[in-house]
Amino acid sequence: MRVIFTVLGVALLVWTAGSILRTLVVPRGLYSALAIRLWSSLRVVVRTVAAPFGGYRAIDRAQTWLAPLTLLGMLGCWLLSTLMAYTLLLIGTSELPWHVAFREAGSSLFTLGFASGDRLHLSVIDFLAAANGPLIIALLIAYLPTLYSAYNRRELEVTLLQSRAGEPAWGPELLARQALVRTESELPELYRDWERLAADLGEGHSNYPVLISFRSPQPYRNWVVGLIAVMDAAAMQLALNPRSAPPEARLLLRAGFTALRDIATALRIPFEPDPEPEEPIRLTFAEFDAAVAMVTAAGMRLERPVADAWAHFRGWRVNYEAIAYELARRVDAVPALWTGPRDFPATPIPPRRPADRRPVNP
Repeated sequence: MRVIFTVLGVALLVWTAGSILRTLVVPRGLYSALAIRLWSSLRVVVRTVAAPFGGYRAIDRAQTWLAPLTLLGMLGCWLLSTLMAYTLLLIGTSELPWHVAFREAGSSLFTLGFASGDRLHLSVIDFLAAANGPLIIALLIAYLPTLYSAYNRRELEVTLLQSRAGEPAWGPELLARQALVRTESELPELYRDWERLAADLGEGHSNYPVLISFRSPQPYRNWVVGLIAVMDAAAMQLALNPRSAPPEARLLLRAGFTALRDIATALRIPFEPDPEPEEPIRLTFAEFDAAVAMVTAAGMRLERPVADAWAHFRGWRVNYEAIAYELARRVDAVPALWTGPRDFPATPIPPRRPADRRPVNP
């Protein structure tokens, strides 16, 4: 039995170290089973608690706690598994009873020092346990600045998008507002900014999946919704106005669906890596036609008939729609237009356009 306990202790210690390294250290977008399963379980708990208190706003308030609870849960799981691993090692290499081994392992792991013994051959295990506890906590503390740095970069662009695409953001609204105030020339710069942000999202959210559960400060803002809105605007512009659409729109779309696929790979979300342009999408032609009518009413001119543009728009959207909808569902994003269904009852919320406050000419 001592051999079995020793092997189990070593195996548990190796598994814990691997989980910590995959989650906090290795910058490769490796799948962290602990982080994903803990996040999924806590998400269900948080949504269940919030369900009796209303609709989306109650869920959004409750989901604010999901990210910190996930971080604390990971720390607790790592410390507990390390404690059990050293307890098994002490039992397997000595004649200590369970309660004494557990007490000594905990004393060493948390550097309390009240249960150390005079058994020289167990000192190495005690020293390793004493080093592991602070090391795990230090790695998680060092992990936080990286998370919040990526979070701040993300939320800055999401906040800047509010005045251009409404709140919650919507791709046709982005085009309509630019047409209304004659600022279409600013779209290339916006696409460049979101191309860089898309690359940052793909790198950050695949390497640090817990970032996905960090919510925006305002309930109607969300990074997935914002990315879908900008990509939809670029796809509509390319489909409707192929001659005058800026080349930055193509670059944004490529960066956007590449980032979404990187995140999907890290989260093990299945997707078609090379879909056919003719494949069906969940957005309907009727919705697209109504959005085009709204955009043209705002002053945008069309270079291609709507029926012809639909095939091109669908060819772009098929590359990112399925992943974007699944991410929006998993993060319980604000139910914006063209972002798919949610796991809670919700009606899509259209962006509210500010009233025209220009003075009337006498």
